[in-house]
Amino acid sequence: MSLLKKILFPLCSAFLLYRSVELIRILVHVQPEYHTLTEILLIAFLLNLFITGVFAFMGFAYSTYYLLPKAYYKIHKPNVLKKYYKLFGVKYFKIFLLIVFWGKKNNRKKYFDGTKKGIDNFIFQTKQSEFGHFGSFIFLSAVSLLLLINNHFLIALITMLINVIGNFYPVILQRFHRMRIEQISTSKTPF
Repeated sequence: MSLLKKILFPLCSAFLLYRSVELIRILVHVQPEYHTLTEILLIAFLLNLFITGVFAFMGFAYSTYYLLPKAYYKIHKPNVLKKYYKLFGVKYFKIFLLIVFWGKKNNRKKYFDGTKKGIDNFIFQTKQSEFGHFGSFIFLSAVSLLLLINNHFLIALITMLINVIGNFYPVILQRFHRMRIEQISTSKTPF
């Protein structure tokens, strides 16, 4: 990783954090009736973009997944994870990602290049992605709660909806990927 990325990306992260705080501070001091539907959609989208970006840029520059204990990344109840995967339709989210972004071979190679060493990189990438989406999910959930307390019901609802799709689903998907790899590596039969 270049020194420029290690400096530039955290600066981008800090800028997005600043913009997030500014936007939240404005919302807390403005009456909910003030916003049009278009503005509400834009605000909810920007909150998700800014806060997820804070975690993403830091994850692009540093191994942020180390901030959570190793035990967090261990799949303790695979059957529960499988149930949530099916219940929330994460399979369809995965198909959507494959069509829109990960369907291109070059994009998939960043995660897994087909080699044995690539499996370690794949596990690293899933942990990095999961940490970023998990952190974003937690912070955006707290922001949604703050918005609810301040009577911004529609902004809170749309923010949380985008948050679930943009952050909760990826967390489940990354955990599911690692569970499958663990099952493959502990047994000789594929999942």
